[in-house]
Amino acid sequence: MFKKRTEIRFNSVIIYALILNAGAAFMWPLVTVYLHNYLHKSLTLAGMTILAMSCFMMLGNYLGGYLFDRWSPFKTAVISVLISTGAIVVLIFFHGWPMFSIMLLFVGLGDGACMTLLNSYAASIKSRSTRAIFNILYIGQNLGIVIGTLMVGVLLKNGVTTVFIVAAIFYLTLFIITLIDFNVPVDRRAPIKASDKVTPGAPIETNANWLVLAICGIVLAVYLAYALWESVIAVHMTSLGIAFEKYSLLWTLNGLMIVFGQPIINRIGNHFKMSTQTYVGVAIFAASFIGLIFAKEYPAFIVVMIVTTIGEMIGFPGIPAWIDSLSTPKQRGKYQGYFNLFLSAGRALGPLLGGIILDFASYRVLFSSAAGLILFFLIILMGTSWQRKQKSLREP
Repeated sequence: MFKKRTEIRFNSVIIYALILNAGAAFMWPLVTVYLHNYLHKSLTLAGMTILAMSCFMMLGNYLGGYLFDRWSPFKTAVISVLISTGAIVVLIFFHGWPMFSIMLLFVGLGDGACMTLLNSYAASIKSRSTRAIFNILYIGQNLGIVIGTLMVGVLLKNGVTTVFIVAAIFYLTLFIITLIDFNVPVDRRAPIKASDKVTPGAPIETNANWLVLAICGIVLAVYLAYALWESVIAVHMTSLGIAFEKYSLLWTLNGLMIVFGQPIINRIGNHFKMSTQTYVGVAIFAASFIGLIFAKEYPAFIVVMIVTTIGEMIGFPGIPAWIDSLSTPKQRGKYQGYFNLFLSAGRALGPLLGGIILDFASYRVLFSSAAGLILFFLIILMGTSWQRKQKSLREP
């Protein structure tokens, strides 16, 4: 049907990431508003719908990685994007209750698989270092989120059908990109320069499962905390008399900082190990939640968001590359699936645990717990990494 390429194009991966995240960003902010304001369902039901969608996304994360390793990556990519596209097309015509929530499950399943496959394909590119690939990929993902979030607010004024039509166009574009560029042989990438040296597959005797799981523990903790920004912090700010529009502007600030600041962070980060960069970024991100304890006025929240975004830019983009450097050729899909699975789990559990803690305690306890959880997993990761390094030094 299309000429088979020898390697997926880097530009196609970036465009795919941008469009996938823009399409997904149409749905996430829409769920609560549409269910509550348009279908007149309870906020509890909206929360349960988001949790169910997140669970299906986690299933997609796992299946995407499993099938990438054990079946056809191309066929898996095609089926995954078709699942999401089909569900969105159905929503154009049938978006009442309960069809809306049912179709969201399929969107979550397809998107989850697509995200894992995107990381796995990106890691197979040989023309660039893994670190550079995932740093630029992170910019594309966040730019997509900014575009999707801004567009859904504008389009919803013209009716929810318009939102689904535009979202369907995004997903149909993904399908075309998949057909054209994803039908490539997938092989283990090779390092291209000493400063970006990537282990070409961890040998069996130094299995990296525990270190990968420790990294995924950090992913779970930081995205669980990050989900608080997307949920309960909005309520917290409005309870302090800060307008919701000002809360939304914080996300615009976050997106613009990442788009324009990430290239600078990437250049500086190239002089450090991926592990060191992750430790520093995650520690800064944890510190921002201590700042939230004392934030009472809007300028304070701006400062905290700036610190949060700096930690995010330093610590988050290199994690998939670090995981890839630890994987054998047969484990790439599985380990990238772990990464996306723990990411989705954090986003699913964050609002739920945040609500439970606030039912019995205060925002101070919630933000302290978030910072403590991140630091706890950071200590575990640093200890696990140190133990693995010592073990490799002792071996002949």
